[in-house]
Amino acid sequence: MAEIRAEIAASVWQVVAAEGQMIAEGDEICILESMKMEIPVVTETPGVVRELHVEPGQVIQEGDLIAIIDES
Repeated sequence: MAEIRAEIAASVWQVVAAEGQMIAEGDEICILESMKMEIPVVTETPGVVRELHVEPGQVIQEGDLIAIIDES
């Protein structure tokens, strides 16, 4: 299992992936908004999205868990 964590404090603008969805390396999980800039959160791990821990409008801090990816 791979954890995707926030690299900055931001608001979740849009959640692109869904639980149970197959994703490839470089696919977007969600898009964050900070200081009027859109910042895509992409995965470096291909697999299945097992858990999403964010929703649109939520404010997250650096290090917060965004998603868990099952690599198997």
